[in-house]
Amino acid sequence: MIYLERWKVYLIIAVCVFGVLYALPNAFGKHGAAWLRAHTPSFFPNQTVNLGLDLRGGSHLLLEVATDTVIDERLQGLVDQTRAELRRAKIGYTDLGLVSGGVHFRLTDPSQAASAKDALHDMDRDLSIAAANGDFTLRMTDAIIAERKRAAMDQSIEIVRRRIDETGTNEPSIQREGDNRILVQLPGVDDPEHIKNLLGQTAKLTFRLVDETAVVTDAEVAHTPPGEELLPSAEAGGRPLVLQKRVMVSGDTLVDAQPSFQNGEPVVSFKFDSIGGRRFGEATRENVGHLFAIVLDNKIISAPVIREPILGGSGIISGHFTTQSAQDLALLLRAGALPAPIKILEERTVGPGLGADSIKAGATASLIGLGLVVVFFIMAYGLLGVFGVIALMFNIALVFAVLSVLQATLTLPGIAGIVLTVATALDANVLVFERIREEQRHGRSPISAIDAGYSRALSAIIDANMTTLIAAILLFIFGSGPVKGFAVTLTIGIITSIFSAIMITRLIVIWWLRATKPNVIPI
Repeated sequence: MIYLERWKVYLIIAVCVFGVLYALPNAFGKHGAAWLRAHTPSFFPNQTVNLGLDLRGGSHLLLEVATDTVIDERLQGLVDQTRAELRRAKIGYTDLGLVSGGVHFRLTDPSQAASAKDALHDMDRDLSIAAANGDFTLRMTDAIIAERKRAAMDQSIEIVRRRIDETGTNEPSIQREGDNRILVQLPGVDDPEHIKNLLGQTAKLTFRLVDETAVVTDAEVAHTPPGEELLPSAEAGGRPLVLQKRVMVSGDTLVDAQPSFQNGEPVVSFKFDSIGGRRFGEATRENVGHLFAIVLDNKIISAPVIREPILGGSGIISGHFTTQSAQDLALLLRAGALPAPIKILEERTVGPGLGADSIKAGATASLIGLGLVVVFFIMAYGLLGVFGVIALMFNIALVFAVLSVLQATLTLPGIAGIVLTVATALDANVLVFERIREEQRHGRSPISAIDAGYSRALSAIIDANMTTLIAAILLFIFGSGPVKGFAVTLTIGIITSIFSAIMITRLIVIWWLRATKPNVIPI
């Protein structure tokens, strides 16, 4: 154990240099790190640890996803599917509509019940069908309802993440809470209104034909035929229109949307994928001269006349936008539509003053703890204690270097993990040095005592740190955001502590032995 191969020496030195270089930008602060990025080569380390919401300040939003809306939309879709399927099978029916948690209709000829069942099973085999005397009730199974709600939550989290990423917010924390809630933490965002507006929109874009024969007065229509609905206009002074419920083209097939200008006015240019482009081309070719409504979240943005077929798979949305609203709409369309509406349940804004106080308190606690550990260790172990303190400094540098490279977010619990790392980083050295002291008392030479100290304490060092590492991993797996931050810094600290004690301190001791060849170890 007292001998280190040359490659190990080079590796230890390389790791120490890596730790110092990558941790160094954190010592200059935010402005110093920006100066480094501007005045150093691109390969030079310039990343810093990101500060979390409790240190940097920002916004905290708790969102609720209306997953029941997904089920309601599916049931409404079942009504339309059932109508089409029964008509295709030439089965007479009446009273088709929604009931509590399902779809109900009555056969005009109960003797067609068997044919109706076969037709409905072919339509969707996951449905639960109850029939008695010509009365049919269709319901979704509990498993399918749970699966659709889970899928809606997963999709909502992904869409929320895309929308926030598009705004350029650094290191947002987006986590699922319970069955239908999403916790969003945005460090550095002190005005959440813009984010709230982006997250509050479902952004479901559809292109639908206008019923130009319907006459609308005072936002009412005398009679809306089946398969059509009256929708308001989002334009100032725009009148509501009667639209076909059938969606000619949906926003799901969009691949890009960008704000641009046309005739000096902000517009949004969009592009479909191959499937959407083909549908869009067919819809415009077959309806030249008719009004084609662009609908966003059940509001008509505009309803232009189709002058000629649009076959390129791209187009422009105009609607008296401002520059900001055009940018926001393009962002929403790029990120995709939410499967269900989102409601903001809780909103908190953490000021940067609280973050500064937290940083100051954490730094003070860390420095006091570090100072006490250093004094105690040098008093207890003399020159070897100094070697252990030097290794501790490299250990702290390695922790910040790894956090910087991973671009991890440092929170107040994370600072607690670093403080705990400082307090426990010398445990491995304590085991080694106590063993060396014991071996020297038994009359061993310095080289023999040091060799025995490192070789015989190794198993205890690994056992002690592995138990803590297991606890840290479990905290990360089962804990929430702040607990995860504590677990991450603790885990990194444990790994770097083992390295600094077994490798860095030992290398320093070996150099000292070769340089001085002492008769007695000053411990």
